[in-house]
Amino acid sequence: MSTGYDPNIEGAITVLVDLMSGLGLTMTRQPYAPNYRGLVDALIDLKEGLPSQTGGKLVVRCVTGEAITTGQAVYLDAPTGNIFKAIANSTVDEATVLGFTRENTLIGATTDILVGGVLATSGLSPGTPYFLSAASAGSITATPPSTAGQFVTRVGEAGASTQLAVRPELPIQLR
Repeated sequence: MSTGYDPNIEGAITVLVDLMSGLGLTMTRQPYAPNYRGLVDALIDLKEGLPSQTGGKLVVRCVTGEAITTGQAVYLDAPTGNIFKAIANSTVDEATVLGFTRENTLIGATTDILVGGVLATSGLSPGTPYFLSAASAGSITATPPSTAGQFVTRVGEAGASTQLAVRPELPIQLR
């Protein structure tokens, strides 16, 4: 397979320069010597030019249909387009978790909802899966609902006692 690049150190440096140029990165160590030192300098420029990766997150902005506290699980009410506290003992819509609130909000306020990523919270058991509560709207629990008619909605897993990896799943109704 022909790539147009020489299969040697100079070709590798050329590939890196083309990549960095295409990404608009600064090449502070250029010109690169046509040897291993030049290759290492090009790799360092690439590493330093790329953005550092922190935990990814997905956030959407929504309007609240009720007052909601930071960290509560919410669902999207289709008829109104507003968010409300989710609960596992009502309808499938109310048990379908969109995500978690990132701040305290009043009714009618616009707020950010964490749909995916890490939620800062407290009191979790690392490695434990968490579910939407059937007892308290907006709450989560390590014990899934078990009563017929309720919904089991896994919302994520605790990565630490203060971090919930948010990954809401579709609800399953118990029979």
